[in-house]
Amino acid sequence: MHDRQPIRPVAGCTDIFVSLHFGTLGATRFLNLWNLAELRRIRRGRDVLSIGALATYRQITASSLVRAWLPILVSAAREVGSVQIQNRGTLGGNIVNASPAGDTLPVLAVADAVLVLGSLGSLRRVPLTSFYTGYRQTVMRPDELLLAIEIPPVEGCQYYRKVGTRAAQAVSKVVIAALRSPRPRVALGSVAPTVVRLTKTEAVLAAGGSLEEAQAALQTEIDPIDDIRSTAAYRRRVSANLLAAFWQLTAHQERNA
Repeated sequence: MHDRQPIRPVAGCTDIFVSLHFGTLGATRFLNLWNLAELRRIRRGRDVLSIGALATYRQITASSLVRAWLPILVSAAREVGSVQIQNRGTLGGNIVNASPAGDTLPVLAVADAVLVLGSLGSLRRVPLTSFYTGYRQTVMRPDELLLAIEIPPVEGCQYYRKVGTRAAQAVSKVVIAALRSPRPRVALGSVAPTVVRLTKTEAVLAAGGSLEEAQAALQTEIDPIDDIRSTAAYRRRVSANLLAAFWQLTAHQERNA
């Protein structure tokens, strides 16, 4: 009977320990990946930045490569939990946990990140924006592991903001990441069953539409809920305000560049 229990790969265990504490995790066997140093490397290739799935938030904030390539990922990593969690929690864990409130997920969505999934004898690459199929559901197969996250060059002014009860050690009420360039990109977390790339909103901004038009488009692309952290109405209003803050701040940055 024991051999028939599912095997769950673990590393930092910052979410697993919570589930175990509250007794919400069914009978499971664990496979500890923590000592696989190869999956913790941060490397720059010719056309991508590769971050190993086991790279911790502390490694990300300390990495000069990440700071130069995608500084908003550093901003997100700094706001994940406490120092202890940042030392143990991994980027790969935040991704495969598949929570719509994951602090790094909007950043990876606007960066057009690609996930490298490996199984015995094969590799495949899946865009992060195609990885989630529903609330805490992904396209990853039972025989696959997330090995690395590949991020292509990112151009334009970058913006990140987490709205929560506190900056850290709190699940976000709304989290936004955005890029201002000829092809604007905007993603939100905690406003739908999965992280959301706001493609209609992006199209309005790219075509020179007004901020009000972009905010109206945004409202059609999110589906927030009422829960113990906030209300759907609050999340809608804050999402629109964050879009305005991003667009106005980056306009100022462009003028002063």
